[in-house]
Amino acid sequence: MSPGTTPRWRPARRLPATLAGATAGALVVGLAALPARAESGADGPIGTVARTVGDAHFEPGPCPRTADPIPDLARARCGTLTVPEKRSKAKGPKESHEDEDTGELRNRGGRKITLAVAIMPAERSRPAPDPIVWLAGGPGDDAVSEIPMALAGDLNRDRDVIFMSQRGTYSASPELTCPNIDQFNARALGLVQNAPSTKRLHVEATRDCRHRVDNRADRSTYNDIESSADYDDLRKTLDVRKWNVFGISYGTHLALNYMRLHPKGIRSVGIDGILPPSTAGGAVTWKAAREGFDGLFKACEQQPACNTRYPNLKATFLRLVSELETNPITTMVTVPGQSEPVKVVLDGSNLVTWLTSATHVAEGVPRSIHELAHGNPHRIAEQLAGGKYSPQAIGRVSHGLVYGVFCSQWTPYESRADIVRGGRRAFPSFPESMLVNAPQLAWLHDDCRAWDVPPAPGSVRDVTRSDIPTLALSGGFDAQTAPSNGAYVARTLPRSTVVTVPYVAHVVFADSQCAQTITTSFFARPTAPDTGCLAGLQPPTFEIAP
Repeated sequence: MSPGTTPRWRPARRLPATLAGATAGALVVGLAALPARAESGADGPIGTVARTVGDAHFEPGPCPRTADPIPDLARARCGTLTVPEKRSKAKGPKESHEDEDTGELRNRGGRKITLAVAIMPAERSRPAPDPIVWLAGGPGDDAVSEIPMALAGDLNRDRDVIFMSQRGTYSASPELTCPNIDQFNARALGLVQNAPSTKRLHVEATRDCRHRVDNRADRSTYNDIESSADYDDLRKTLDVRKWNVFGISYGTHLALNYMRLHPKGIRSVGIDGILPPSTAGGAVTWKAAREGFDGLFKACEQQPACNTRYPNLKATFLRLVSELETNPITTMVTVPGQSEPVKVVLDGSNLVTWLTSATHVAEGVPRSIHELAHGNPHRIAEQLAGGKYSPQAIGRVSHGLVYGVFCSQWTPYESRADIVRGGRRAFPSFPESMLVNAPQLAWLHDDCRAWDVPPAPGSVRDVTRSDIPTLALSGGFDAQTAPSNGAYVARTLPRSTVVTVPYVAHVVFADSQCAQTITTSFFARPTAPDTGCLAGLQPPTFEIAP
């Protein structure tokens, strides 16, 4: 994710509004809630015993600070995992090891980082022996902040669910958030997105973030390889023999690398909103936008009232993108929390960015496009500004992790020309000026030059080949990670079940009760999830303007 964009692979619908206004972070002491054992060598519930394995140490303790209050943390078991920031630096004469008598780390070498852990107990009195570990979206989202989503989907019905803040995220130490980038994201709405002057400001914001991160961390260690090892260390220090993995959005990218690098101890894997590491980058992002947009446009076309009121919706949208890229519209909108109206420049790129997220509120999309085509940009501009200026968009994403992943694992293996070709395949009518900047990934190569980290090993782009049972979930309206990605990853996952939930956007678990039912049934029977609910799903009823 480059500055001036919204966080890339994460659900558009955030926490309930009742949570949004609270202050961040009083510590909540976790309760050892349930006496039943997980599939673990420990005598009590997982997360209640301090344990050291190699260079990693888990310590039970208070629950982490959160940007919004999460009342359910009051019944969580919490603690921290301490690991080397850079494992290769933890070797040699100063290598850490465990004292056989005390279980403490001695002779520590290299910098350590601390990752917050929260374990939500299962609802049933005797939970299944294998917990679920949740991998958050982003990159850069804090897993602990996604607890409400997991519990709303009843993921902890039968099993404990484990949340760990990925390195660099909000409740980790160090946290590598850069509010300056989030603030730029909002201001950039008033700029022409593909202008050279905007690029300069993007790179300047990225460079400022880099300086902040350099005072806290080694930029080169915030990536899937180290994060995968963190999760392997978490499983070991919690003394869990087998667990299940559930990743959403960018968490699917991490999950696929994790199951490739550290398959031991994984019973099953669920991935929702799939981003394969082997294809991640700008070209597949253009492909995702086309697939998600087409799904929504087709649904309107097949609904008589929508098709009659908004005929040729797809052609209208494509025409507007090209027209606005040449002649942007500037408007002012009122945003809650802002004392003055804010400026929005609606160009072709911003229109595409809007629709990428607006698929989550598909019912209103045809009407919004129709109004724009008739000279009224207000609804679209208001939605764009509302997202960028929201308090939930400021100071919460770990841009250190964002760039750590993008700049070591993506840009070294995808050229600008690759992105342009991907854009041209997906949207041949779009102006050339737009194609180098995929939706929500503007100026990525320029930002990564400023971030300046070495490429990850080429193996980080390998496809994941595994016989671990896998559930590959996608949404038919997903414009952020292509619905076809499920079938793509399944080619090398012979024990996988591929499910596309129609009429739902990115991360179906967040918005679809059917997807939630399929997911919980998968973890109960990984080779035979219950997909019967798909047959009864209906398209949304689109808004019809007077």
